[in-house]
Amino acid sequence: MADKDHPELKLRLTLRGGEWLGPGKADLLEGIAETGSISAAGKRMKMSYKRAWGLVEVLNGMFRAPLVASSRGGAGHGGAELTEAGRDVLQLYRQMQSNAASATEVEIAELTRLADIPERK
Repeated sequence: MADKDHPELKLRLTLRGGEWLGPGKADLLEGIAETGSISAAGKRMKMSYKRAWGLVEVLNGMFRAPLVASSRGGAGHGGAELTEAGRDVLQLYRQMQSNAASATEVEIAELTRLADIPERK
């Protein structure tokens, strides 16, 4: 995670119709996978349930198959999980992030030097 004193590469993939997948949506998918809840994943990211649910609806419409399956409930009966497509999309996006960070490591270090920003240790 970046802080104000260190550069960070952020990868955003724009798909058809201008929809995009970036670090925030990937973090939401990861949170849903870890918590089994859209609400809990949203809270971890300091966003409202309405915002989290809206992003899930966008994500579910971006690909051929939905990324998140949810069940209604209340008081401990509802839940959400990533579908196979959701797990695949998250894994592919995280791999892209890793590849991009590795591919630009030298350039980021040089830009950091030119900006007179202390390098991470």
